[in-house]
Amino acid sequence: MSGAHIYQQVQNQNQSPLKELEDYLPLVKRIAYHLKGRLPDSVLVEDLIQSGIIGLMEAMQKFNNSHGASFETYAGIRIRGAMLDEIRKGDWTPRSVHRKSREISEAIHQVEIRTGREAHDSEVAEQMGITLEEYHRALYDTNSSQLLSIDQPDHEELSEDRMVGETQTPLQELNQSDFKKALASEIDGLPEKEKLVMALYYDEELNLKEIGQVLEVSESRVSQIHSQAIKRIRARMDAWL
Repeated sequence: MSGAHIYQQVQNQNQSPLKELEDYLPLVKRIAYHLKGRLPDSVLVEDLIQSGIIGLMEAMQKFNNSHGASFETYAGIRIRGAMLDEIRKGDWTPRSVHRKSREISEAIHQVEIRTGREAHDSEVAEQMGITLEEYHRALYDTNSSQLLSIDQPDHEELSEDRMVGETQTPLQELNQSDFKKALASEIDGLPEKEKLVMALYYDEELNLKEIGQVLEVSESRVSQIHSQAIKRIRARMDAWL
């Protein structure tokens, strides 16, 4: 459904749709710039904002305040989901990047099985048969795809129906609970610097540049640390994934 069509429906249902849109434009821009800080230069913030406005219009059309969740919470999910959908359609991550990401995770997994401890950069590079410099470059190159993939809650799973308590089977609830516990445990077991980067990135919502300022390292180094943390988690949670 086009943004113009949604906007016309909103106009038919609300006395002042333009004012309501304007009231929530700062939310759209905030989400867009937050995502942009985690994405490659090929993704334009203007495109994110445009997609986010369409998500906002959809939220205005579909929101039912009798369900308990606030409109801002619901709209934020729809806005962010619309932006992520637009990014996915662009398919800006080459297949070779995804393949390289899997190769790194597998190398980390093999090293940690063999040594019984966390894998060091040099050991992973050796396992892959590449230099340490090439390994760090691969971490940097694959980080953008993972910034999107691990940080994207499926907004359809966080749809209005789910937010108001759509039921799951006991087995589904147990599996989801166990997965979250396992993920939390693996994050807690990361090397200290990787754990700190994850906390600053996901809990404090700092972007890579801001984290670099906190740690007094370059943005590219933060990208490498984040990328390795994600791949380490994925390697350790291979059975779940």
